[in-house]
Amino acid sequence: MNRKQLLVGLVLASLFGGIVALGGYKLFEKDKPSYIQTLPNSNVQFSNYLNDTSFVVPEGLNFVYAAEIVTPRVVHIKSTMSLTARDNPYSSPFDDMFRDFFGDPREYRGQQRPAQSAGSGVIISDNGYIATNNHVIKDAEEIEVTLYDNRTYPATLIGTDPNTDIAVIKIDEDKLPFIKFGNSDNVRVGEWVLAVGNPFELTSTVTAGIVSAKGRNIGILRERYGIESFIQTDAAVNPGNSGGALVNLKGELIGINTAIATPTGSYAGYSFAVPVSLVKKVVEDLMEYGMVQRAVLGIEIVNVNDPRLEEDIDDLKGVYVNSVYENSAAEEAGLKKGDIILKINDTDVTNVAELQDLVARNRPGDKINVTYKRDGKTKTVSAKLKNLDNNIEIVKRDDAYAIEGASFRNATENELKEYDAEAGVIIENIGAGKWKDAGIEDGFLITSINRRSVKDVNELRAMLQNRTGDGILIKGKYPDSDKEVYYGMGW
Repeated sequence: MNRKQLLVGLVLASLFGGIVALGGYKLFEKDKPSYIQTLPNSNVQFSNYLNDTSFVVPEGLNFVYAAEIVTPRVVHIKSTMSLTARDNPYSSPFDDMFRDFFGDPREYRGQQRPAQSAGSGVIISDNGYIATNNHVIKDAEEIEVTLYDNRTYPATLIGTDPNTDIAVIKIDEDKLPFIKFGNSDNVRVGEWVLAVGNPFELTSTVTAGIVSAKGRNIGILRERYGIESFIQTDAAVNPGNSGGALVNLKGELIGINTAIATPTGSYAGYSFAVPVSLVKKVVEDLMEYGMVQRAVLGIEIVNVNDPRLEEDIDDLKGVYVNSVYENSAAEEAGLKKGDIILKINDTDVTNVAELQDLVARNRPGDKINVTYKRDGKTKTVSAKLKNLDNNIEIVKRDDAYAIEGASFRNATENELKEYDAEAGVIIENIGAGKWKDAGIEDGFLITSINRRSVKDVNELRAMLQNRTGDGILIKGKYPDSDKEVYYGMGW
């Protein structure tokens, strides 16, 4: 073989080897698992794809579809409020009470300074209704909403529910993209989820994680009737994410991100969201009535493994009934102390948080089936739920309110001038009850409850319904008097 033939042979061998290598690569490429495949360019789209119904969720683990669906539906919220020396979170809870009675020598007492808080919200209707956390807009004098496309609007507060930390605000706009509600009951531990919000002013941030637990109670809501049945995830959530969306890989809302477990104030591994099953009911009530229609069974309950229980429980399933309130829905249904509730309707109950969540999804007057165990036997009864006033009336947001033998109404502008006050609620028609027993007389203008200013009847109602402790401190004025008067009243 001469040198020319040898050269041609080497060239042919090289070409053959390249073809074999390329063919082998293509062969192995077909066997690559779908979760590391590269998306075709046709699936990388801008936000104007949202009405394209031909778009299909790619197979395998993929966050792109949900992220692109959700981010235009999550907004940035800025709340502006005024803080004073009284708002110092590090002062003693009794400091202000003593200052109100005995005065404060410090010159800066009562001086106001502007402050801002930031959070997130989720568009829930095309005409501008937005769900967020109550703590995002609490005490806000101005609320500003910035959309995904940087349009900015002032927002109006529609209603709040401190018991679930959910609030609804509204902007004056229509034809907005809004999020689709999923079903948080179908969410499973281990399922992938995305958290979408605005942490540290970093707008439209998406993080991923899995559902770590459900029905989690972390003791963060200090309200007397607070409901904590959080979805726990390990998706990164930081300050500014509050009120944002927790979604599944279909882009459906399954929760409102609310809290984090942290020793530092920043994300440290776990975050918590209000399940959408509860969010949906709360926002519907706030939009329709201006306040939540809270349904209760009228029982005190503890987990069956609670160390405070005196009796031994062999089967650690369900929730223990520690007491039943008089004339409550539970008493009328025949429930008794010592019963162990196993199910609400067809859903198993494993802890207090789950039971509270399942009951709170209903309105006063609704009927639920309660399955319980007593003396080793399992029974099911129907209970007609009541409200916090122990009846089935729908409570609407209005300008009048009556409770414990007294009636309340908003003060008119002329009356506020007469009382030399900026806002307040007038108490009148005082009959037998707590208010009369406290020594309060007709015509008293209530300006604050427990050191929190009372602007109108709706705030008064919310404060009384969400009160904590066994008593309240009432501050106000009588007409034609410059002196502020204080009353203490047990509850």
